[in-house]
Amino acid sequence: MKRHRVHKEKTDIAHSIDWNGLIPKHIAIMMDGNGRWATRRGLPRSAGHYAGMQTMRETISMCHKNGITSLTLYAFSTENWKRPKEEVDYIISLVVEFVQDATVQELNQNNIKVHFIGDISRFPEETQEAMHKVVKLTQANSGMAVYFAMNYGGKNDIVQAIKSYIEVNIEQNKDTSEISEAEFETFLYTGLNPAPDLLIRTSGEKRLSNFLLWQAAYSELWFTDVMWPDFNEQLLYESIRDYQQRKQRALDDITT
Repeated sequence: MKRHRVHKEKTDIAHSIDWNGLIPKHIAIMMDGNGRWATRRGLPRSAGHYAGMQTMRETISMCHKNGITSLTLYAFSTENWKRPKEEVDYIISLVVEFVQDATVQELNQNNIKVHFIGDISRFPEETQEAMHKVVKLTQANSGMAVYFAMNYGGKNDIVQAIKSYIEVNIEQNKDTSEISEAEFETFLYTGLNPAPDLLIRTSGEKRLSNFLLWQAAYSELWFTDVMWPDFNEQLLYESIRDYQQRKQRALDDITT
C-alpha cells in the first residue's frame, strides 16, 4: 500500500506541472550528502560515493527525458582536496569508471554532449584522458548538454576569468578598463552556456558553497533534506513544480 501511495504522489506531481509553460532550461545540482548517507547506514564513505554516481546517471536520464537542455553537476569542488587522500582517490577513480564505453554509447544514443568545467589539470593523467575522451566522443551531439564541475570553485572561476580577459585584451592591444557583464561571462568556465534557471542542493545544507557564484546570481534555489543517493524523479518534479510556481507568481506580480 505504501508503494502505491508514493507512486500516486509522483504521478500527481508530474501532472501538476505545466510542461508547456515555464520549465527550467538549465538545472544545476549540488550533489551533497554521499558520505553522510553511507555513514548512517554503517557503510564506508566510498559506498556513498558509488551510490551517488548511480543516482547521477539516473538524474542525467531523468533530465534528458523531461526536456532539460543543460545540466550542471557539482562533482568535485576545489575544497574536496582537503578530504582524506583515500576518499579523494576513490572519488577521482569513479570518473574513469563513469566514462566507460557503455556510458559513452548511452550518451550518444540520447544525443547528450559532455563538458567538464574547472581546472582539471590537477587530476591524474589517466583521469584527464578519460575526460578528454568522453568530450571528444560526444562533441558532435546536439541534445542536452551535461557540464561536470570538476576541481571547480566559484571564486577561482571568477579569478581565472579576470586573468584570461586581461591576457586576451593585452594581446589584442585593447583597452581593459571597459568590460561588460556579457563579455566577462564568456571568459568563465561555463562560457556561453546560459546561467542556471534552477539550482538544487541535497542533504539539507542551504548555501552555495562556492558553486557558480557569478552564474547563479538570479537562479531559483531549491533545497531538500534528502541525501544525494536518495534523490529521485519525484524530487526532481517537486523542484520543477516549485520553480514554475515561483516564476508564475513573479509574472502575476508584474501584470497585476
